[in-house]
Amino acid sequence: MNFFLTCPKGVELLLEEELRGLGITESRQTVAGVYFQGEMEDAYRVCLWSRLANRLLMPLLEAEVETADQLYAAVQQIEWLEHLRSEGTLAIDFNGRTDGINNTRFGAQKTKDAIVDQIRAGTGRRPAVERQTPDIRVNVHLNRGKATISLDLSGDSLHRRAYRLRAGEAPLKENLAAALLIRCGWPAVAEQRPLFVDPMCGSGTLLIEAAMMAADIAPGLQRRYFGFSRWLQHRKSIWNELCEEAKQRRDEGLAKLNCRFAGRDMDSRVLRTARDNATRAGVNAFIQFDQGRVEDLKRSDLPEADTGLMLTNPPYGERLGEESQLMFLYRHLGDLLKQQFPGWLAAVFTGNPDLCKVMGLRADKQYKFFNGPIESRLFLYPISETATVTEVDEEQAPLSEGAQMFANRLRKNLKQLGKWVKREEIQCYRVYDADIPEYAVAVDIYGDQVCVQEYQAPRSVDQVKAFSRLNDVMSALPQVLDIPVASITLKQRKRQEGKSQYEKQSATKHFFEVNEHGCRLLVNLKDYLDTGLFLDHRAARRRIQQEAKGKDVLNLFCYTGSASVHAAVGGARSTTSVDMSSTYLGWAERNMELNGYKGKAHRFIRSDCFKWLHSQFKPEYDLIFLDPPTFSNSKKMSNVLDVQRDHVELVEAAMGLLRPGGKLIFSNNYRRFKLDYDALAAYEIRDITKQTLDPDFKRNQRIHYCFEVMIKD
Repeated sequence: MNFFLTCPKGVELLLEEELRGLGITESRQTVAGVYFQGEMEDAYRVCLWSRLANRLLMPLLEAEVETADQLYAAVQQIEWLEHLRSEGTLAIDFNGRTDGINNTRFGAQKTKDAIVDQIRAGTGRRPAVERQTPDIRVNVHLNRGKATISLDLSGDSLHRRAYRLRAGEAPLKENLAAALLIRCGWPAVAEQRPLFVDPMCGSGTLLIEAAMMAADIAPGLQRRYFGFSRWLQHRKSIWNELCEEAKQRRDEGLAKLNCRFAGRDMDSRVLRTARDNATRAGVNAFIQFDQGRVEDLKRSDLPEADTGLMLTNPPYGERLGEESQLMFLYRHLGDLLKQQFPGWLAAVFTGNPDLCKVMGLRADKQYKFFNGPIESRLFLYPISETATVTEVDEEQAPLSEGAQMFANRLRKNLKQLGKWVKREEIQCYRVYDADIPEYAVAVDIYGDQVCVQEYQAPRSVDQVKAFSRLNDVMSALPQVLDIPVASITLKQRKRQEGKSQYEKQSATKHFFEVNEHGCRLLVNLKDYLDTGLFLDHRAARRRIQQEAKGKDVLNLFCYTGSASVHAAVGGARSTTSVDMSSTYLGWAERNMELNGYKGKAHRFIRSDCFKWLHSQFKPEYDLIFLDPPTFSNSKKMSNVLDVQRDHVELVEAAMGLLRPGGKLIFSNNYRRFKLDYDALAAYEIRDITKQTLDPDFKRNQRIHYCFEVMIKD
């Protein structure tokens, strides 16, 4: 009989070798699969024992198909009552298309109609569609005018072993995990390396697969459903014999299993899931799970063994601004291996191979795999017995020449700003902004916390060299500022498009309070790309505070409402804060309440500012602060906002809401902004940019532009 076994891309060779191990010799590789010939017993054995496959298809018919009618006729050539009871259930998987069949749902519907019509014509009854556990699952593959109609004997993808009911945020599929282990030489290598470790184990897939392989547990043994379970030609006696043999091998394998497994993760919730998964897989007694960071792992924390295999799948930076932070994680992993695990074999699987360049290790081998659509690499690192690094306290380590140069500049800036900071009682300020071009970061102080924003390096800059310089910065800061490393937050500042600067980056909810000119404000260095307080607008906020007494103040594109708080503290009669983000409006309201202001005098309006401005017709404000983003294409907005193109319309709409004698303060951060004085000739306009740049931003004269706009007498 002919069969086709599908698998992830990059696993084809391993799958063919696995088939040989199962006694199948007639096979041929293709992209994402292997064709093979064998008996029905071989097909059952593959479903029970394959650790690498996805689906096992048994072709029933191949036919030339271009149109829906030809597809219908081809499907009806098969005697479906040989496979399915008249009152049974079926599901159809359809892929591919032709000029006459350009929709997979239409192709699946036509296939189903052909089967149902044939059975109804012969029996007067018709089968029903059941998507989850049908009696048979039919697969139709349409390619270059040829349709292959098959039974899916796996039913559900074979990578699902039935032990993993829940997973972490980025789960590794079980069959890909098995492929990685095989490339590491597991389980044969367990004889010489009896300890298996995953220091970032997530839901435990690598550990569980490794334990099942070492204990000779068939991956399909716990599954209760296969595509052949209710197939009319299912040979139950053969299947039952194979299952009994697998149970016996499992019991014997667990009894003589002499290697141990250890997993570690920062997230206690994910670890609970890992323990539950291991329990369902029957291997929990052999796996030690601990909570902790990879940076803090010590060899003494693990079960005793002279040597072992460490295989892990670290995060690789899909979210904005993560890559630089992850380089530190990969560097720590490299240091950990050299410090704590000489003589071990280590393997790292990642979708971002460049991150591995900072580990300081040379890969002996590397293999290409596809983790879904993501091309990934598995790197194998034999750790030398002599590959050690000196353990030092990072906060007291000697600085490199480059780090010392950065530290000297930082000290100089601190000295220059010191009197101003003390006089103004400033808690939040910028102390460094790419003063040395090679060290392209901004360093901002927020009370006893520090935020480092790395400017995105050009593609021409070597990534490892850029990381080395960033490492200089991060090693100098604790010493110069006399703060612990944990008080420093690193972000990468990329060119922003649309709403990305307002997107949430994580979920730590790390808020703390700072003070600015008598205003209490909440900032958050962890959860968002921006912190909740634009430091370059500090002087503009103070100006609003000084002018707000007895006035009705409008804050457009209010963000977290810091300008509204300054107005309220300055004695404003009322404040109105408008923004389209419910997250930031909630933040703004918390800021206002923190200062003791709430009630009808302080309104928070969730709206597209463009749309809201054009819906207002009554001049009822004395002071307006307008600080739009440079660009936004948020779905919440009615139009795309471009501040250079749209500023005239924005200013005119805002001016229409000013009472006589009122003032608009218009600001934006577009570096090449040019105000259209001619289009706004009806107003008195004064450029106050220089007056709104405090000493910590004097180096960067184009950080923002700021104007006072008033109605001419």
